[in-house]
Amino acid sequence: MPKPDPALLDPARYPFSCTIEPRFGDLDINLHINNVAMAGLLEDGRVRFHRASGYRDALSGQSSMIASIAIEYLGEGHYPDSVTIHSAVEDIGRSSHRLVQLLMQDERVVAFARSVMVIVGKNGPVPLPGSFADQIDQWRLRP
Repeated sequence: MPKPDPALLDPARYPFSCTIEPRFGDLDINLHINNVAMAGLLEDGRVRFHRASGYRDALSGQSSMIASIAIEYLGEGHYPDSVTIHSAVEDIGRSSHRLVQLLMQDERVVAFARSVMVIVGKNGPVPLPGSFADQIDQWRLRP
């Protein structure tokens, strides 16, 4: 994935944010938050976003999985400063939605991620629940 559009690096465009503290064990030999830990922080941010947006509750007996994820590492993260993860729905499909996330530390962009989440039932992909799709606009990336 090429470097993201600079407009996607504006935290004001994201309707949801959460703060997470990295652990000492997240550091690499250069004392930066390592890439695997960064992916874990983004995952935690996705879970928190899905709880806040009602997506998790709307699944009712179905599950959700990542069909695609791309992470752009744009800066260095350091311990012990907390990170803020901004999240927004970028687009929706019949059975999926695309989520964009911006991970920042001390007002610096550290990473950008784009993931596609698919809802699956026992026989494969199923349509987005109406309860989630009906209120998705408040969780979309702002202009």
